[in-house]
Amino acid sequence: MFEFSSPAAFLVLPLPWLYRFLLRPAMIEQRAALRVPFFNELKNHGVGSRGHDFRSWRLGFLLLVWTLLVTASARPRWIGEPIQQGVSGRDLLMAVDLSGSMQEKDFLIDELPVDRLTAAKAVAGQFIERRFGDRIGLILFGDQAYLQVPLTFDRKTVLTFLKEAAIGLAGEQTAIGDAIGLAVKRLAANPADQRVLVLLTDGANTAGQVPPIKAAELARKQSLKIYTIGIGADEMVIRDFFGARRVNPSAALDEDTLREVADRTGGRYFRARDVGELENIYLLLDQLEPVEKDQQFYRSRQALFHWPLGLALGLVILFALIRLDVGNTVLALVSRGPSQAGQG
Repeated sequence: MFEFSSPAAFLVLPLPWLYRFLLRPAMIEQRAALRVPFFNELKNHGVGSRGHDFRSWRLGFLLLVWTLLVTASARPRWIGEPIQQGVSGRDLLMAVDLSGSMQEKDFLIDELPVDRLTAAKAVAGQFIERRFGDRIGLILFGDQAYLQVPLTFDRKTVLTFLKEAAIGLAGEQTAIGDAIGLAVKRLAANPADQRVLVLLTDGANTAGQVPPIKAAELARKQSLKIYTIGIGADEMVIRDFFGARRVNPSAALDEDTLREVADRTGGRYFRARDVGELENIYLLLDQLEPVEKDQQFYRSRQALFHWPLGLALGLVILFALIRLDVGNTVLALVSRGPSQAGQG
């Protein structure tokens, strides 16, 4: 969208014409304090002479320059389309378990068996896309915990790194306490009422330096709210040489610890046995930690005043060159006149 940021500048545009037609000669002779650009050209305009055509052309030329200067002083600019801008929401870290047990294929997506990590990526990815206004970071943990993506408004980057996460990338074991401790460290300097950690795992703490309960106590002191998600089916049919038998693929899941971690920090523990339950959990998290509604927008602004200003400057230079050429021509004619007359 095109606009002028100082449109009042156009109020001075008719001044040369007003001075030409409204001011009396007496006021001009008394050297009025207010001077008008190109006044001499306006005053002489209309006086009969052999240079009448040139003066008319020169007057129009200078008035064009005046118009361009006024246009530049009105500060034309181009306003871009409105773009959503990140607002002050929550600082939300997502911690995802990459231990070996996450490759268990006890989930279904479109009636096809998938491993736990694939199901978590699909559902958590939808959750991330809905979190406009939050700064989101990603922690991956196995034998140790790693900050894969620092807090950012760039949800696409978080989604990209989440999709690229692979089982065993951080080791085969499960360092739940270290993941919580890393989140505490990364969120300690942020506003206390906006710190949230969503931790997803399918097992128990089997590695790391910090016990989960101790890490949860540190989180509580830092006002970090933790939501824990235990993922994995309760029952699965295994077929082998002896036939079919039912097993519990989530026997290693330490629900008591995950529940206590959540309770100590003011969060909640959720159990996801299938994709439907996992989707409902993340939808509930949207309700428990709602996104800010006051979305902000900004428009890019590109100044254009240099175009009329540059054109006016170019015309002035051109005008000066033309006058110089005309003057030289007149001088040449005058200098040749007497010599030619003497020869005659």
